[in-house]
Amino acid sequence: MTITLPAAAREPDHTISDGLPAAQRRWAIAAIFTALAMASLDTAIANIALPAIAADLHVSPEQSVWVVNVYQIALVATLLPLGALGEIVGHQRIYLGGLILFTIASLLCAVAWSLDSLLVARMLQGLGASGIMSVNTALVRFVYPGRMLGRGFGHNALVVATAFTFGPTIASAILALGPWPWLFAVNIPFGLVAIGIGVAMLPKTPRADHGFDFLGAILASACLGLFITGIGSAAHNLSPVVVIIELVTALALGFILTRRHADHPAPMLPIDLFSRPMFALSAATAVCSFAVQGLAFVSLPFYFEDVLGRSQVETGFFMTPWPLVVGIMAPIAGRLSDRHAVGLLGGIGLVLLGLGMALLATLPANPAIADIIWRMVICGMGFGFFQAPNMKAVMSSAPPHRSGSASGIVATARLTGQTRGRPSRRSASRWPVTTAQPSRWRSAPAFPHSAA
Repeated sequence: MTITLPAAAREPDHTISDGLPAAQRRWAIAAIFTALAMASLDTAIANIALPAIAADLHVSPEQSVWVVNVYQIALVATLLPLGALGEIVGHQRIYLGGLILFTIASLLCAVAWSLDSLLVARMLQGLGASGIMSVNTALVRFVYPGRMLGRGFGHNALVVATAFTFGPTIASAILALGPWPWLFAVNIPFGLVAIGIGVAMLPKTPRADHGFDFLGAILASACLGLFITGIGSAAHNLSPVVVIIELVTALALGFILTRRHADHPAPMLPIDLFSRPMFALSAATAVCSFAVQGLAFVSLPFYFEDVLGRSQVETGFFMTPWPLVVGIMAPIAGRLSDRHAVGLLGGIGLVLLGLGMALLATLPANPAIADIIWRMVICGMGFGFFQAPNMKAVMSSAPPHRSGSASGIVATARLTGQTRGRPSRRSASRWPVTTAQPSRWRSAPAFPHSAA
């Protein structure tokens, strides 16, 4: 069923020609990046809190994992529908609606009295995070002028990398000071401030004149939700029959959705954008690069602790250089992409990432601290140098009126790529691994992704 909004409701208040004035831009970016940081931090924070949540709510570790899973499923499943809805009602409305829901859900998480109530609150929080992430890059496109677009995407990548780097540390510090509900309550004041700034400063983006396909949205959500669930089932070593049913059903729903929108002016699954070579290539390489990072960030801690016998503190120290260097390199690459070819910059980043993974796979049996650190730095340099130029390539290759769907694809590529790394590590860990070559086998599945 397709619902067409009244013409008056579709008219934009004003059209953003080439970004916002400098003063308004700074405030708008503050609101956008605050919300993005909150949504990015939340997965890491919840992971750290799982033991405390399980103990306090008297549930098993296996049950507590759903605190993370339900958030991720709700987030990924609704990215494309909300991105498409943003093209119709305005990206700023989806963003603010997501931020408001995320803030309210954070309060509900903080006062949850049982696992069931916490799971409902986390599902709502995932929906709110989806509203934030689905149109994040679309808003960046309208906030920054064209000549500074790469810089904007570089700053966007910096926020995500910083949240990824310091999320576990922030969570541990909060848990040292108070109980686990504080991890969610801390979102509330930041959310309220971001809402206030966003209402006043976010741009009112142009709106499309086509209706919203609610049935298509249901199909898209079910397709992505089952896909993520299937990957999670494989990661948790569930029955192959269950995994196959989930993934095949996801593919079937995707096929039905594609056929349904074959003649749609703005399909929910943006097949019209994938007909553009630059968009298709950039989106595919984004999935591959995030899969490489996801694989590495799941595999390497096991190697550092189980094979090298390092402590959790040392393992955290070894893992820090990668996201830290990403945060440094992404803004640099973003600025360069405003003056140089994005394909060249992204290619350099992928080469460095592949080189870093190869070097990690050939670590000596008893590596020194420096041997690990400089290899992780190379990986971070490559990943950081790739992100902003690739994001600019994706968004620039889509017409402005399709920015919402392009933004949804960027977020979906990032999150599905990260999720893709989980079963890869489990598969790799089934290989017989000697202490002389532990990381070679566990890193090997990343090479095809890097080469792509």
